[in-house]
Amino acid sequence: MKRNEEAVQLIKEKKYEEAAKILNDIIETYPHEAIGYINFGNLLFKTKDYARAKVFFKRAIELDDQAATAYYSLGNVYYEEELLTKAQTSYQKAIECGLVEGDVYFMLGLTLIKQSYTKLALPYLQRATELDSKDAEKWFQYGLSLAKNNHLKEAKKIFHHVLKLNEAHSDAYYNLGVIATYNEQFEKGLHYFDQALNIQSEHALAANGKKRVEKLLEKNHK
Repeated sequence: MKRNEEAVQLIKEKKYEEAAKILNDIIETYPHEAIGYINFGNLLFKTKDYARAKVFFKRAIELDDQAATAYYSLGNVYYEEELLTKAQTSYQKAIECGLVEGDVYFMLGLTLIKQSYTKLALPYLQRATELDSKDAEKWFQYGLSLAKNNHLKEAKKIFHHVLKLNEAHSDAYYNLGVIATYNEQFEKGLHYFDQALNIQSEHALAANGKKRVEKLLEKNHK
C-alpha cells in the first residue's frame, strides 16, 4: 500500500504528525489489517511512547499471529524497558515467523548478552554479520562476544575487520590493545591504546590501559 510507504518515509523524516494522520486513515479504512498498526506502533516507539506502542503491536499480532515485524518491534519495546526475557521471546518469535534481517539477530544477540548468556549470543551475532556484512557495529559486538568467551585469536581478526569498515572505531582499537596486553605484546598494546585515544581523547578505558602498559614497560626496562 502506497500510503503505508508514505507514512514510513515521513517517520524516517521525523514528520510524526503527518505520518500519524495518514496511519489513522489507514487503520480506519483497513481496521483488520496488521500493517497499519505496526507502522503506528513504530511511530510511537520513535517518540518513546512505549506503553501505547505495545498496544498497537499486540493488536497487530491479534490480527495476524504470523506478523514477524510486529514481534520484532514489540521486542524492541521490551528491550528498551529492560524486560529482557520478553524481548528475547519476541525476537525469537519474529525469526520463527520468517524475519530474515540482520537487525533481529543482532538485537536477539544483545538481549542474550545483557542476560549474561554470551555463549548463546554468538551464533545470532554471527548471523547478523552475515546478513549485514558492512555494518561495523554488528561485527564489533560479535568480536566482543568472542573475546568474552576467550576466543581471542578470532576476536582479534574481527576487530581488525571492524577497522576496515570503520577506521575511526575507537573501541575496536581499545579491545585490540587489551588482547595485545594479555598476550604480553606491550608495545603493540600501547600503540592500540594510543590509536583509541587519538580518535576519542576521553576514552577512559583506553587511558587506563595505556597507564597500565606504560607501568609494565617501565618495570621491564629497569
